[in-house]
Amino acid sequence: MFGTTTLTADWGEQLINSVATQAITHLFSESEAVSVSVGCFPAAKILQGKVDSFKMQGRGLVIRRQFPVTEMSFATDAVALDLGAIFQGKLRLQQPTQAIAEITLSEAGINQAFQAELVQNRLKNILTPELAAISGEEPVSFTNVQIQLLPHNQVQLQAEVELPFHGLVPIKVITGLAIERRTRIQFIQAQWLGEDVPPAQQLISQRLTEAFVALLNGMVDLDRFDLDGVVLKLNRLMTVGDQLVLSGYAEIRHFPVTGEQTPAWQPMAA
Repeated sequence: MFGTTTLTADWGEQLINSVATQAITHLFSESEAVSVSVGCFPAAKILQGKVDSFKMQGRGLVIRRQFPVTEMSFATDAVALDLGAIFQGKLRLQQPTQAIAEITLSEAGINQAFQAELVQNRLKNILTPELAAISGEEPVSFTNVQIQLLPHNQVQLQAEVELPFHGLVPIKVITGLAIERRTRIQFIQAQWLGEDVPPAQQLISQRLTEAFVALLNGMVDLDRFDLDGVVLKLNRLMTVGDQLVLSGYAEIRHFPVTGEQTPAWQPMAA
């Protein structure tokens, strides 16, 4: 009897791993690798849908077809699953749970994300009061945006702006990175870099840089970039070589059932 129970429990663990892997894979447009493992002792608890730990690791992920993620992982404590749903090939939580989460973004991936349509729409044809005063009431577009990750949680940003009567104005700035309200990534302590800017454009470049940084600070909010059923909250961030590592926790409310679920990302209001 004990051997039969153990065999059934092992089979149940394998089933949960398989169903969970498939469900989590549906969170992403693309995935190089996604693996899920559950821990349970005694093993027989799994036959009641109860597990002691639930771990997911993903590599080479793409969100909404345009936002690359190098790696993502989360790990929970005890979780109660709907066993009946699992036998139907679905992963359903009996109640929401929280997980320790870590996300790794690459410098190349971040630059690719800057080319995404959702981001480009927030960088082109902008007319805020600050920019209107600079451009003579003409809409402003920030183009050729590039980011370079630096040590000590700093980044270098550069872009270009075509302005009437000023031509193509370069922007280059070093800022620190900080977390605000656990969901927003902010660019702080901006230091304008003007050594490559022609003297006649330096003042206008400084003013455009201030407006550019303010614009970015209104864009990066995880509340607006939400995987289906998974809400991310950040505790810390760290630049490591050409990678940005974000850590915090994920509130997992539910998992997608079938097909790709489109993240409900919407830019913040201007």
